[in-house]
Amino acid sequence: MDYRDTNYQSSSLDQARQRRRYLYRTSKRVFDMMMSLLGLLLLMPVFIVVALLIKLEDPRGPVFYSQTRVGVNQRPFRMFKFRSMVADADHQLNQLLQRSDVAGAMFKMKQDLRITKIGRVIRKYSVDELPQLLNVLLGQMSLVGPRPPLPREVATYTSHDLQRLTVKPGCTGLWQATVRNEVSFAEMVLLDLQYIARRSFLLDLYVLLLTIRVFVKPNGAY
Repeated sequence: MDYRDTNYQSSSLDQARQRRRYLYRTSKRVFDMMMSLLGLLLLMPVFIVVALLIKLEDPRGPVFYSQTRVGVNQRPFRMFKFRSMVADADHQLNQLLQRSDVAGAMFKMKQDLRITKIGRVIRKYSVDELPQLLNVLLGQMSLVGPRPPLPREVATYTSHDLQRLTVKPGCTGLWQATVRNEVSFAEMVLLDLQYIARRSFLLDLYVLLLTIRVFVKPNGAY
């Protein structure tokens, strides 16, 4: 099945059906807990190496970065990442918002001068996202789901866009594992809604396998 089929339209998700899927949601949560805990334990050496590299490049800045994101049913939470930008990156953001390379509510820049040298590497291979395994363990995120947006992005959402927030957000998702930053915001929403409408344990495994491939062969991250 081609999950990039933009002819697919989903103006209204069957939310009642999604709430009835108790077995899927329970098994997904158990799987998330087990895999996030295992991942945090196995990846501890990677965490240590990345933390040292970040500190070597910028001794005064923190290793980790947390940011308020919007989760399921528009509940805010703090999402964790390895810091990939200069320490005062948030203060510089207002000057850059009009220079986004992605149309719509989401902000992305291919040549963002706030990104550090080590930050550019860990972003390319998505290593900066690994601390989100803690968010998964805490139940704030899932391994697979729509990307959690910023509050300022949600403020511009239409009712159609808000359907992304009817399920738990994920560390990875359909558009991150396939087209990444090569799509517009509207196309990203479309892929997220396709995932929500069709999600299953097999689809989650498929997205996770694609994500593992991204670590080896990056697909346009910046």
